[in-house]
Amino acid sequence: MTTVTQMKCACPSCLCIVSLEDSIKKDEKSYCSEACAEGHKTMKGCAHSGCGC
Repeated sequence: MTTVTQMKCACPSCLCIVSLEDSIKKDEKSYCSEACAEGHKTMKGCAHSGCGC
């Protein structure tokens, strides 16, 4: 059996890989930051250099 510990941030335009343990959870999805989790409604980008979201 394989246990997944990391996955791509659920934000469609984000390139970050996020640790499931440390991720921001919203609607059963995992995000790398509050900005991505809220759909960038009030915050630009995720603040991780080079991501581009």
